[in-house]
Amino acid sequence: MKKIGILFGQERSFPTAFVERINSKNIPGIMAEPVKIDKVIQGVSSGYAVILDRISQDVPFYRAFLKNAALCGTAVINNPFWWSADEKFFNNCLSTKIDVPVPKTVILPSKDLPVDTSEVSFSNLAYPLDWEGIFDYVGFPAYMKPFAGGGWKNVYKLTDMADFFQKHAETKELVMMLQEEIIFEEYYRCYCIGGKHVKIMSYEPRNPHHLRYVADFKPSEARLKLMTDIVLRINKYLGYDFNTVELALKDGIPYAIDFCNPAPDADLKSVGQENFDWVVEAAANFAIEKAQSQVENADNLTWGEYIKRSASGKKLY
Repeated sequence: MKKIGILFGQERSFPTAFVERINSKNIPGIMAEPVKIDKVIQGVSSGYAVILDRISQDVPFYRAFLKNAALCGTAVINNPFWWSADEKFFNNCLSTKIDVPVPKTVILPSKDLPVDTSEVSFSNLAYPLDWEGIFDYVGFPAYMKPFAGGGWKNVYKLTDMADFFQKHAETKELVMMLQEEIIFEEYYRCYCIGGKHVKIMSYEPRNPHHLRYVADFKPSEARLKLMTDIVLRINKYLGYDFNTVELALKDGIPYAIDFCNPAPDADLKSVGQENFDWVVEAAANFAIEKAQSQVENADNLTWGEYIKRSASGKKLY
């Protein structure tokens, strides 16, 4: 029997529906359940052929458990090694090399010194930074957000230099990105499952959270194809099995705004019934596919094109 597990935190609607949907298919040799952990011993199998990870970004113990499970042959969705290494600024940097439009973005050192450092730890960092060059490149209005992490935590909209310096002082030890604002006509949030299944959802980030999926943009077939191609290209290079990509359309050009979301919101109350049903079905089918192809004591993880090309010595782009 090959077990598919889901590792999750406070959410309930998606994990429950995911498990129920897999088990309702009655596929011989396949069953699903919430992951159960009573001990983690080095080099010992977790007992799961597949684990869908929804919480390890917030729980370091779970991330270590998943890496050990992967070493023993579990297909972890998403790859915990790459997820540990990735962050939003790198995503933007990579996009500039694979022809994905992104806002002009820079990364900033933290306002306060990190723990266990002092001024002499930063001998290579110019002081002051070239603020004029930075602001000329990004422009205002702009957004400032953490270079890693998810959700809308510590996100600032900035109107000018004075506004920037006032709000940057509030960020303390966070490493922030400063990013051009894209004044968009339409906005979409796009699930990508298994690197091949894409669900493009109208989304309005300017609405209150519970109303963001009630937008009703109507993209043409050509625009849907363009957005689908961008979503697939991003996830092909990053290697995410389960991710969302946010696209802001300005003058017909889809700009990738946020696409490091390996545990994206899939709650029924947030995304609505139609989107919820799609993501449950797509995730269940992909997890079954991974379980059926899983090989014990082998590497069953997904590695993105960037990593695979780097390891093989091929041209990266």
